[in-house]
Amino acid sequence: MSMSDLEEFWILVVEVWQNGFLGIDIGQIIIAISIFMVLLLARNMFTRIVLNRLEKLVSRTETDLDDSLVDALRNPIRFIPVALGVFLATSYLSLGPASQEFATNLNRSLIAFTIFWALYRISDPLSVILMNAAHVLTSSMIQWLAKAIKVAFALLGAATILEVWGIEVGAVIAGLGLFGVAVALGAQDLFKNLIAGLFVIGERRFHPGDWILVKGIVEGTVEEIGFRTTTVRRFDKAPVYVPNAELSDNAVTNFSRMTYRRIKWVIGLEYGSTAEQLNTVRNAIESYIRDNDDYVQPSETATFVRIDRFSDSSIDIMLYCFTKTTSWLDWLAIKEQLLLEIKQIVEDAGTGFAFPSRSLYLEAIGEELEVAPLHLTRPANQEKST
Repeated sequence: MSMSDLEEFWILVVEVWQNGFLGIDIGQIIIAISIFMVLLLARNMFTRIVLNRLEKLVSRTETDLDDSLVDALRNPIRFIPVALGVFLATSYLSLGPASQEFATNLNRSLIAFTIFWALYRISDPLSVILMNAAHVLTSSMIQWLAKAIKVAFALLGAATILEVWGIEVGAVIAGLGLFGVAVALGAQDLFKNLIAGLFVIGERRFHPGDWILVKGIVEGTVEEIGFRTTTVRRFDKAPVYVPNAELSDNAVTNFSRMTYRRIKWVIGLEYGSTAEQLNTVRNAIESYIRDNDDYVQPSETATFVRIDRFSDSSIDIMLYCFTKTTSWLDWLAIKEQLLLEIKQIVEDAGTGFAFPSRSLYLEAIGEELEVAPLHLTRPANQEKST
């Protein structure tokens, strides 16, 4: 091998080194990658310094809103060294016109992504500000607005990045117009449920946490009112995802908005009860309700205990009253105590509760036979005999 061959080889090495990738010096590429890696490794330190400074500032305030904002900005702040590393690395390289344009668009895209990511993240803490308008807007409407703001930031960020790369968003939307019409025709139920959800929220039929009943559909506690469906948690803890149209088009009973809770009973006493015993039972029940603070008094709502009618097997007393509590468990306990009290009142009056009975008369055919009527009785929970 002669010296000329070595010189020729060295010239090739230098040429490859200088031209490298896309005409960029390999040395510059190595330094640019090193710059990016240094900033990437320094990301934790940068984040710690910035966040510590911000946390010290917000710790001086009494509100928790700024603390939530700092926590929401944690990940976008961690991404800043990445965007800065790409910018410094591409700035160091000697790029041609086409490559320089690509690098510029890349840097702009990363900056736009960081900004809109930060706005997207802080939209949740800032939704707390909307709570100040709770006297005007319901909690469900506030949740919808918060979701709409997040979607708006995401769409604006995507549109900004597309504009950076020279893609006209308006033209894209116009091009999707016919496609949107086709989708709309095939998604009528989606839009129907979306509009129904707006009506449900606007009419304030119920809020998250309310106990509702839609006959034939669902009964339970509302968890979330979504864009298309409402999540209702049944009492067996199973979630039911009900289309909003079902809740808008059907009657909804909202038990959480009850002022009082009703007790309506028919108490059947034996036909052998005297008028004095009937009055004693009625007056005792009425006195118990009037003297008990658990019940709403007649001056506030309809409350009465009346001897109502002669039934087939009993003389009926109608009891109609309301409890002050609307809690189901407390209502059950109050109702149980009332039942025990009525049982004691009836026993003390010397009478008893009636249950369905039937008289059967036997008649001898062709013979003179006098037979006393045979009374057949049955418990109320048994089937009638034929």
